[in-house]
Amino acid sequence: MRNLLAVALLASLVSGAVSIRAESPKVLIYTRNGPTADGKKGFVHDNIAACTAMLQQLGKDNGFATDVSDKPEVFTDANLKQYRVIIFANSNNEAFATEEQKVAFQKFIRSGGGFVGIHSACGSERKWPWFWSLLGGTFVRHPKFQPFTINVVDRDHPSTKHLGATWKWADEFYYIKEMPKDLHILLEGDLSTLTDSQKPKDRATQPLAWCHEFEGGRSWYTSLAHKKEDYSKPDLQKHILGGILWAMDQQEKTK
Repeated sequence: MRNLLAVALLASLVSGAVSIRAESPKVLIYTRNGPTADGKKGFVHDNIAACTAMLQQLGKDNGFATDVSDKPEVFTDANLKQYRVIIFANSNNEAFATEEQKVAFQKFIRSGGGFVGIHSACGSERKWPWFWSLLGGTFVRHPKFQPFTINVVDRDHPSTKHLGATWKWADEFYYIKEMPKDLHILLEGDLSTLTDSQKPKDRATQPLAWCHEFEGGRSWYTSLAHKKEDYSKPDLQKHILGGILWAMDQQEKTK
């Protein structure tokens, strides 16, 4: 009888542990600003600490755990199995140090993992087409920091449903190239409200945030949030939280 009770107790504890893990997914916040492809030191944003602190607080408030690292050595098959989403939080230039790390990242996505990119994440891995396809493109340029109008294309998505039809915002207006055709556009910048002598003449808007399903996983990206002060703004916090929950396929929690 004692043995049976012990087995039942152990089963209960294991079941409870599994339930806790299922209810508390873990996210990796990755902030590496590696060298450029030709080995030079690239630009590093001063917003990384504010971005990381915001993401950690979002996790505490919304039921997911967070780890933070700027070390590419975290990209191993064994280590990545503990995460539901990997966030490239203002990362830039070379994100990985070895081909094995890239392969581990690909396996994570292809096994159903989620990806979130914030602002300069589109400047990571500028020589790797697979990463461009995952994120939704790669960085080209931006004009001077300034205010502009954002059109909210999808007002039902978890990352944009708190917004109105338009959103007044000031930021670096990112131009992205190599954008896949399957992207679900969430936000577009109104080019008529932007001062830029080099802006495109053949279109009225430029995508600024989007999502898509990719090779078994989910990818969400926003080009917004250059200034460190932005990360204390509720509208931006809700925008990023909705993206994280969508990437981990738990968007129902934002209802």
